[in-house]
Formats: sequence, structure tokens, C-alpha cells
Amino acid sequence: MLGTQARDQSGTTRDDQAWWRDAVIYQVYPRSWADADGDGIGDLPGITSRLEHLAALGVDAVWLSPFYTSPQHDAGYDVADFRDVDPIFGDLEDADALVARAHELGLRVVVDVVPNHTSDEHAWFREALEASPGSAARARYLFREGRGDGGELPPNNWQSMFGGPAWSRTTDPDGTPGQWYLHLFDSTQPDLDWTNPEVREELESVLRFWLDRDVDGFRIDVAHGLVKADGLPDGPEDFDSATQATALQPMFDQAGVHEIYRSWRRLVDEYAVPGADRDRILCAEAWVLPLESLAKYVRPDELHQSFNFSFLMTPWIAGELRASIDEGLTSVAAVGAPQTWVLSNHDVVRHASRLGYPPQPGRNRTEGIGPADAQPDAALGLRRARAATALMLALPGSAYLYQGEELGLPEATTLPDDVRQDPTWERSNHTTPGRDGCRVPVPWEADRPSFGFGPTDASWLPQPDVYGLLAVDRQTGVEGSTLELYRTLLRVRRERGLGRGELTWADVAPADVLAFEVSSEAGATAVLTNLGAEPVPIPPGARVLAASGPLPSSTLPTDTTVWFVPA
Repeated sequence: MLGTQARDQSGTTRDDQAWWRDAVIYQVYPRSWADADGDGIGDLPGITSRLEHLAALGVDAVWLSPFYTSPQHDAGYDVADFRDVDPIFGDLEDADALVARAHELGLRVVVDVVPNHTSDEHAWFREALEASPGSAARARYLFREGRGDGGELPPNNWQSMFGGPAWSRTTDPDGTPGQWYLHLFDSTQPDLDWTNPEVREELESVLRFWLDRDVDGFRIDVAHGLVKADGLPDGPEDFDSATQATALQPMFDQAGVHEIYRSWRRLVDEYAVPGADRDRILCAEAWVLPLESLAKYVRPDELHQSFNFSFLMTPWIAGELRASIDEGLTSVAAVGAPQTWVLSNHDVVRHASRLGYPPQPGRNRTEGIGPADAQPDAALGLRRARAATALMLALPGSAYLYQGEELGLPEATTLPDDVRQDPTWERSNHTTPGRDGCRVPVPWEADRPSFGFGPTDASWLPQPDVYGLLAVDRQTGVEGSTLELYRTLLRVRRERGLGRGELTWADVAPADVLAFEVSSEAGATAVLTNLGAEPVPIPPGARVLAASGPLPSSTLPTDTTVWFVPA
């Protein structure tokens, strides 16, 4: 059962004791976790049947990517009904059963909410297409007249995140071209207009619907995109997302988004349970620079967490990692929030493959990998991924894991083009492989059909042969396996209170070694990560708690992390 937690006399959770400040949360991509009915697509009953794996792993919560009613043009991020379950995943009873079983196992449940856009099959958008310009139905979305003499040009120069223009033109009932509508992603995902009070009321009602079904929080998709600049002006033609402030783009990180989240925070706080550790949380997916701007999302009256994608994007270079960690901790300390670390998710190349390339200063490969691309070094990538995870889980704050990373799963880099389903593939005219490679179904049992993903050989994306070698049953109880490493790291992290500790750098280490201590109620835990070419000695008398790889002759090999209690 979920634990108890101290509160002050007013009944308000003491912020420094809240569960989410150091939680490790595990992302499940429902299509690819476990398939109960054998149709090749994962489902809610499948997830429920495998929740004991997460309890044994030692995580605090599970985050579910969308399972709502959807035509699945963007794997569920095109929602047609926010209050129902798509039949491919199950039904509302299955969702309730999943939440109840998770709570029995001591796991909290965070679900996705997609407030920036709907599916083009949502009842609102269908109504809008049938309505006339200027109608209340169209006011829920961003419909605009085109530019040019006949309105034949898009209203502005914005580009879709999936490639091509961010505007599509409608056709009027008489067959003539009509208004344009905005879609920052696929053309089947029209953006909502958050200046419309009806939109705000609807999404708050959606939050209440799922909170009433006892979920523990929400991960907010495209959290930085809800509010657009007044007048929808053209964006800068030469914008560099890696170096320039995100807010310079008129479609992202606009100041008005923060009032929305202050309202949402008040709403979820209504559901906190006095006398029990049941704060409901909000976590932002916000690709925002600089980090000081990202920190605004986690001010005390706004969201609880926001992913630190800058850390994810940092190359395997000691100086850049140290700077990223420092900037991450400093930015949130200014607002009294914990940092939220992450290395992989459903939108980026798995870090077991991403780190298998030579590091390049200032960048880290996150876009998809296809069979025609240079392939990563699998052994090197896994060694670095294990070291990177051990580094991340030692850092103060919360952390998110992505399904299968505890198995060391690599990216599926050789998927045939004809199986790709990510809309990025089509909208980029087959120039960008997209995100399918990180979404391939999880292997559970090496000798079963679909490696135990389901009861049949069906799998919505083909699994590489190497996934069988990395299946859960091949790693359970095997000393040195990636699965047992994760279990050890999560156990020691909890025992040593690392997520609630204070980090201090040790400046005596070589330049290509990260060395720090995390001080907590359990005492000091020392951490070394060797990114150099040569082994380095582990201090005499150190009591090793965990290591990402072997430690021959009390030395730390290259691309290895160790946790220890100093003498």
C-alpha cells in the first residue's frame, strides 16, 4: 500500500518531504509493454499483468503514455476522446483495474494528458469543419484566413515539428478552398486555442475525470506550446533551438502558459489526501531553453516536475556533463524545486545506442537511426549507458526511466521502411527515420513467441533478434546483468537517500573523471564516473555500494561509474 507522510498542522504536505521530490518513475509505452490478447499491440490488461516487474525493480511510480480513444495517427497523441480508453488497449474497467493493482503494489500511476491539440476525429474538430468561419465551434481551434490574393498561402511561416508547414487548408461545403488551421505536429492534430475559456474548462474537466478515477498525476505533453504569441506572427527564419531562447519562437514558451499551470496546480492540490502521502503531481514535457526559463514551470504554485532535456542532450564528455548537472541543479534551486533527470523516452534514440557513437562537443544524437546510417557500437553504447544511468540515479532530485532501458535494450536501427509508423517518416519525405526504433515491443521471455510480449508471434513492430538475448528471464538473478544493476542502483539510491541529498564536487579528480559526494541522512556517498581513456584508482578503504561494470584491481575502468562509502 502507499505509505504515509508527515504534514504540518494545516494538513499541507511539507514540500521537502513530498514523494515526488526524489521519485523514480518508469515510463510505459502501452503499445509496446505487454499484449494480453495476442493482436500484436500492447494493452492495459497486459500492463497490469506485468506490474510486479516494476515493483521488483524498485521504482516509485509508472507513467503511461496515451491509451485514450484515438485513430492512432501519432500513436495515441492524437486524442479523439479524452475520457475513454481506445478499444485496442481495453476499456475504462481495465484502466481502473490497472490503477487499483498498481496501488496494491505500492506504485503510483501517472497518465499522459495532451492539451495542445486533439485528433481531427475529435467531436469538437468535426463540428468546427462543418461550421462557418467566426463560429463558436471554430473558436476552439486556431483557424485563420490565408495570405496572398486568394488566401492561397499559409497564415504564417510556422513549420510542423514533424516536417512541412504547420498549416493545412480546409475545403468549404461548395468545394472551394476555405480557412487554414494550425497543427504544430501532424495535420491530423489540430491545435486548440487556449485563449478560449471553453478550452480551459474542458481540459480541467478532463483532469478531474481521471483524478476521480484515482490516478496520481499527469505528464503534460508539449507543456510549453499551449499559448501562442498574439497575432500569430512569423517566426525567426534562422532560429537555432540548441542555443537560442525557446521563447523567441512565437509558438513556444510564451508567458501566458504559466497562468494555466497555476490553475492546474490549484486543481490537483484539491485531491491531495490529508494525512497520507497522496499528493497528485504535474510533470511538464517542455523543451525549453535557457534552464532558467524552464525552472519557471516548477515554481511553488505551478508544476511539480519538468524533464531536464538539456541533460539528456549532453554528450558523453566530462566537462559538458558537469556543466549540465551544475546548471540543472542551480536553476531549480532558485525556485525551491527538485531537478527531474531523464536519459531516454519514446521520442529519442535509446541511450544504449545514442552513446555508442563518438561524442561530439555540443550535441548528442537523438534523432532516429535507419539502416543506411552509420551504426552505433553496441558494446560501447551499453557500457556507457550503464555508467550514465548510474551517474543519473546518484543525482539529487527525481528521475524517469524508459521501458526496456533496465534490460539494456538498444535502438532498433534496421527496421524496414515499410513497417515505419511514425508520421515523421512520411512528413519528412522519407528523410528522417523517426521514432519507431525506440518503441519496439519489450522482450520478456526469450523462448516464447514475440519474446513473451504476447501469446502469439504478432508484434506491431518487428523485434530485433538481440532482444531475445536481453529478455527479462535471461537477466533475472544473473549477476552483472543490466536488470540486476538497475535493481541494485534503485535499492541503494533509496537506502542512501541520494534523491534528497546535497551534491558537492570533488575537484581533485582528473579532468575526464566526474567525482562528487552526495550527503544525506545516511551519510556521504561518493560517486566516480570515468570518461577518460585510462583506468583510475578507487580510493583506499572505499566500501563499494554499486558499480556499472567490473572493477579490476580496485580501479575504475573507462566508461564506468562506481558508488562507494569513503573511508
